[in-house]
Amino acid sequence: MSVTAAPTFADIQNAQAAIAPYLVRTPTRHSRTLSGIAGCDVWLKFENRQFTASFKERGALNRILALSAAERKRGVAAMSAGNHAQGVAYHAGRLGIPATIVMPVTTPFNKIKHTRDFGATVIQHGASLVEADAEARRIAGEQGLTFIHPYDDPLVIAGQGTCAMEMLEDVPQLDALIVPVGGGGLISGCAIAAHAMKPGLKVYGAQSALYPAMFDAMKGIAPPPAPLVATIAEGIAVKQPGALTTAICKDLVTDIFVAGEDEIEHALAMILDIEKTVIEGAAAAGFAALLGHATQFQGQQVGVVMSGGNIDMRLLSNVILRELTREGRIILLVLQIEDRPGQLADISRIIADAGGNVLEVSHNRMMAGIPAKSATLELVVEARDAEHAQAIRDQLAARGFKQL
Repeated sequence: MSVTAAPTFADIQNAQAAIAPYLVRTPTRHSRTLSGIAGCDVWLKFENRQFTASFKERGALNRILALSAAERKRGVAAMSAGNHAQGVAYHAGRLGIPATIVMPVTTPFNKIKHTRDFGATVIQHGASLVEADAEARRIAGEQGLTFIHPYDDPLVIAGQGTCAMEMLEDVPQLDALIVPVGGGGLISGCAIAAHAMKPGLKVYGAQSALYPAMFDAMKGIAPPPAPLVATIAEGIAVKQPGALTTAICKDLVTDIFVAGEDEIEHALAMILDIEKTVIEGAAAAGFAALLGHATQFQGQQVGVVMSGGNIDMRLLSNVILRELTREGRIILLVLQIEDRPGQLADISRIIADAGGNVLEVSHNRMMAGIPAKSATLELVVEARDAEHAQAIRDQLAARGFKQL
């Protein structure tokens, strides 16, 4: 297979035969609850259950298995924001192949730690994948290492395509696939496999609205300036998709959707709450896109690839708290009170009688604009839902407590 040519379905079949003994065949499961919410039959592919908690193992291993004996001895190099790094590090280490991974300085610590734990040499360099890529290629050239690209490599694409093969083998009635898109390796491989196995099936991509690189490339739009804020979906935060993957997507992918940060957070929290499974931001982009375009898929059988589960625990806790706030299950009350004994006890009793639970309390006696004998009281309160939260506010107002 030429290094510049797109892989064929036969290449994906060969990849499946090569890598299957070493990987988890992750389940594709129907979600009755999410189906009811989305208005279509939702089938989730749990790639977060791979050993390194990401689909990236598929392509990384397929590329590593193609190395010659001399290449294995010299070692491999890669650049990655985390999941590709772990896939390369784990399987290279398992096969006794030295691995050097260059990761941007913005990479979450848990992904850096796991990559090192798999035995790779990790070098943090650059603020973006572009800078990390240049450094990894420099090191590979100087040391004679084989550079394993995270997406723009036909062997990597073929490995990723085995994900769609498994989905269609398990659920042949699928009408559509929605796949997270960063550089495009996963969706390219999935599109090739899907169109070979079921030509009428449509493949859609899902990207963060902050990094719509493949969306822009497919529609001929000039890329926007680099965003000033980071996306929760750092696994697909790619500024420029691959040349090979872009060509494949233009040929085989029906459309690319973009999802906002709130939508991705909401999808992640829903899957955690309903499916009891932890996924990362990139993996939630597919279901977020489905919810954002639900009318387009009414009554269809839709497969959604949950591409990985490597999320920092602190970030996950923040997402959960933010979602509870959006739902009105955690509220912030700021009250003006008299600065005298018993006020806090009275307010706590009102909230308790209304069924609320006080989580945090803070006094402020120094705030300008209120009388000297007054204070502000800030309370974080847990409620059942938005309606219950409003009932708590109403009870406080009825008892004369002014809310700021």
